Amino acid sequence: MINPADFGIKGLSDEEVLRSRKTHGKNTLDYKKENNFLDALKSIVKEPMVLLLTVASSIYFISGNLGDGIFLAVAIVLVASISFYQDARSRKALEKLKNLTQPNSRVIRNGEVVEIHSDELVIGDSMMVEEGNIIPADGTIVHSNDFSVNESLLTGESLSVFKDTSKSDNRIFTGTTIASGLAIATVTEIGNATELGKIGKSLESIQEEKTPLERQIANFVKNMSIWGGITFLLVWGINYLKSYDVLDSLLKALTLAMSILPEEIPVAFTTFMALGAWRLMKLGIVVKQMKTVESLGSATVICVDKTGTITENKMALVKLFLLKTGKISAAEKELTDSEKELITLAMWASEPIPFDPMETALHEAYKNLTLLDERPNFNMVHEYPLGGKPPMMTHLFQNGSGHRIIAAKGAPEAFLEISDLTNVEKTQIRETIETLGKDGYRLLGVGQAVFEGTHYPKKQQDFQFQFLGIVAFYDPPKENIREVLQEFDKAGINVKLVTGDNSVTAAAIAKQVEFIGYEKCMSGNELMQLDESELREKVKTTQVFTRMFPDAKLRIINALKANDEVVAMIGDGVNDGPALKASHFGIAMGKKGTEIAKEAASLILVDDDLSKMIDAIAMGRKIHTNLKKAIQYIISIHIPIILTVFIPLALGWMYPTIFSPSHVILLELIMGPTCSIIYENEPMEKNTMMQKPRPFTTNFLISRN
Repeated sequence: MINPADFGIKGLSDEEVLRSRKTHGKNTLDYKKENNFLDALKSIVKEPMVLLLTVASSIYFISGNLGDGIFLAVAIVLVASISFYQDARSRKALEKLKNLTQPNSRVIRNGEVVEIHSDELVIGDSMMVEEGNIIPADGTIVHSNDFSVNESLLTGESLSVFKDTSKSDNRIFTGTTIASGLAIATVTEIGNATELGKIGKSLESIQEEKTPLERQIANFVKNMSIWGGITFLLVWGINYLKSYDVLDSLLKALTLAMSILPEEIPVAFTTFMALGAWRLMKLGIVVKQMKTVESLGSATVICVDKTGTITENKMALVKLFLLKTGKISAAEKELTDSEKELITLAMWASEPIPFDPMETALHEAYKNLTLLDERPNFNMVHEYPLGGKPPMMTHLFQNGSGHRIIAAKGAPEAFLEISDLTNVEKTQIRETIETLGKDGYRLLGVGQAVFEGTHYPKKQQDFQFQFLGIVAFYDPPKENIREVLQEFDKAGINVKLVTGDNSVTAAAIAKQVEFIGYEKCMSGNELMQLDESELREKVKTTQVFTRMFPDAKLRIINALKANDEVVAMIGDGVNDGPALKASHFGIAMGKKGTEIAKEAASLILVDDDLSKMIDAIAMGRKIHTNLKKAIQYIISIHIPIILTVFIPLALGWMYPTIFSPSHVILLELIMGPTCSIIYENEPMEKNTMMQKPRPFTTNFLISRN
């Protein structure tokens, strides 16, 4: 990759970074000050069981029964300690998850590009931001390539705005998203001083919605608490009418209320979810919301991308096609002058500071073949961003002596109508596309133009191009991908390939990795012509979707959901955002994923390894099974306690007080935390991953069929 220092951008030194941080602080938005200890204490004081224990302990002390009073006071401390411990474990796990989900930023320091946490940015830093990123600090652009920003977060305007150093509007702002290109900007404001920071107070009001399982558990506990309250009043009234002893009647009623209240269930749920998220994090899966953990086992369909998911995302330049010779040759061999010219022109058609893997490969290839690197001598004077159908892009460079280079690259088909080609040459190009595509290569056509003056055409397609040839890249499949796909199949999960590649390339790679149903293919344009009912039927049998764009991806997700499938979507680009949001589980790649994709997703695969999803689904199924066991156990131990307390009281037996509050709390102190610890550590049941996914709406007390 070309060094940004060649553009005269050195960035801050280590000493300057420390000085700036000392003066201006860290790049964090700080509003609401939280006290974890006080928050935990408040929640414990509000717990019904603690309130009941406090009342019962007070009654014993008032009636002179110091032994039982002290025992219940100790029990209050134990209950509070257990709650503190569980709360601390959950908070610690979630805090570490939160730290991992903080976005990283690339900056130029000491003349080199380094990656840091976004909160480490300082005023004066030279930050590099590119397509798909969420801008981490306010700044002023000093260099840009085809750079546009969506500022709807601040302005409400949905259209992207193009910005560069030559425009008056050369500022970028925290929280806005980059729609295209790359820019280097000098940080001017951080943290609360940014435009977003000034209006960020509203962020405090955002609350996370509860999941169906959370609502089910909350409603169950609420109903039990209501019945406990009604029974408490009933038993108190009955015993008072019999004995006219207020304190004794109150103790008996409290005993029954304590036996009914299943206060262990919410604690068990939080413990299972937080520790499940922590265990997944150790496996390399960052869960942004705890609710995702338990639900993962329900996934029935996973939509995957090809590049970086099925393949390595390591683009290597492997083949060259020269129109003048009509031959395909290997890029690794000794190159002719014409082949060197083809690679050089493809490099000029790329971004000066490349961030796309294919452009990076072209810059590397040029660096290896040239003795004199001309890149520092040329400045970009005009550019046409990626556009058109099929897409292409054009860059115009000029050096100090006025020599101009006009280079374009894009889908080879894009040049067929804008180049001076004969019918024979067009046929030859189409045959070459078919030949190289069958081997799974990614193809770029390369062309050049000549133009004098500065009144450039409005559209790049208005240039008269000379088509030079095609450069072909190969992105090999991941070594473990066949085994991963087999594991998904065994678990009853249907995998669908959703890619922007053409059908020939996608089918070639799918066939190589033994992708089930690789021959059942559909393009984005074909998909958009179907009505909703036709699409719902088509997605049941189609396994490979090619030439996909955002609207088409979104329609696939919605059609699968309409078929009652539980859909996981893996994406990494800007255009994957809507589909990631729409799916039940959006999954972003940690390394190659854009910040927009990570923001929209509910999980992040840190190492871009699809096999981790097998682990995640297995963990989800295990957690659901073990949580269900724990809840069923908690309910089962409450039933005999309730009956042992209530039946003698209701039937008026001679010795009705079998259990006192001390007995009940002792039983619950032993059984409640014990079941959470034991069941949370229970190993996964045999053949869990050989079963079909459970229905998404299954009640947590109902066993799997």
